[in-house]
Amino acid sequence: MGFAAVARVTREKWIACGVRDEIQFGLTPGGELKLESTICNEIRDSLKPVIIDHVQEDPEFCNHHTPRQYGFQSYISIPIFLRHDGSFFGTLCAIDPRPAQLKNPRVIGMFNLFADLIAFHIAALQEIDKAQSLLRNSDMQLRGYQEEIRQYQHISNHNLQEPLRKLRLFGDILLSASARGDRDKVESSTLRINELARGFSTMIQQLTDFSSLSLRSAKTDFEITDLNVIFADIVSRLSPSLKERKATIDCGILHTITAIPGQMSRLFYHLINNAIIYAKTDVAPFIKVYSHDLSPEAAGKYPFLLPGRRYCEICFIDNGIGIEAIQLKKIFDIFTHSSLKAAESGVGMGLAQCRKIVANHHGQITVHSEPGEGATFSVILPVEP
Repeated sequence: MGFAAVARVTREKWIACGVRDEIQFGLTPGGELKLESTICNEIRDSLKPVIIDHVQEDPEFCNHHTPRQYGFQSYISIPIFLRHDGSFFGTLCAIDPRPAQLKNPRVIGMFNLFADLIAFHIAALQEIDKAQSLLRNSDMQLRGYQEEIRQYQHISNHNLQEPLRKLRLFGDILLSASARGDRDKVESSTLRINELARGFSTMIQQLTDFSSLSLRSAKTDFEITDLNVIFADIVSRLSPSLKERKATIDCGILHTITAIPGQMSRLFYHLINNAIIYAKTDVAPFIKVYSHDLSPEAAGKYPFLLPGRRYCEICFIDNGIGIEAIQLKKIFDIFTHSSLKAAESGVGMGLAQCRKIVANHHGQITVHSEPGEGATFSVILPVEP
């Protein structure tokens, strides 16, 4: 046969995956034929092979448009079925401008064997892709765990030491004041110790909440989640703050994805609340939220996104005070602001939770900002698991 091809045949396209061309048919790998012009399109519906020895003498195909358009007299096309689920992949097809004896067991057996080998090869490639995806995902998780361990060590050595140092300091002051009988000093020191204890307790609770995000990521927690509903709920919860700051919030139509709804609520809450907290004092906050499909080319720029999956990008844009370049590198770290007062208010934990939530969904979060120019947070999430 002068021309042979392995074709991927879908409901929309006929694409050549591999080609052997000795008659200058003019098709190369990646090339396409108009789907309706091919017999393979009919095979996709019937799931049966088509074999023609001589078009002019074949009662079924002598007046068919495909041989007339492509100028062949002999033709064979064997369907290829994927091994893991038996679904139709495409065809192994061959044509020649001359008649040929194709309807015999040897030729048909050979083409069936090649079709089976191709199906096996496709299955092997899919398993390799799957293994590579799992490896990339494991690598991403390992990097995430290492980064969290680094941050926990930093918190243990620095953030948690500050309230402990102050507790010891005011404890000594309390003992000294008690020995002197200075009731006013005793009372003020006691109040300060209680205040520090509450703040320390809040910090521990926030760390507990953060670590619990890892425990709430079982596959059974994922469900179809309409981000439009999540957005509306968060705007309602933040309504008092939005009204107080006379903020305007604009939102396009968001995606529906497979996700953990509670974590999506946290994500939207922290990112929108962050825009309110860091708004300019003399300018009413403006917050824009929208999402769009991420093209495969764009997804390829992110090494830890898995190939072959559909992703969406959700953008949160504000006109706030912006972020200094030196802060951008650690903006998603736990307790970015090291003071106890900041920790008590939750500053520094919200964005850390956002990164953890996005990681739980095998996505990626980034931020672009300049001082005085607001910030854009980009959240990339898979549409389906």
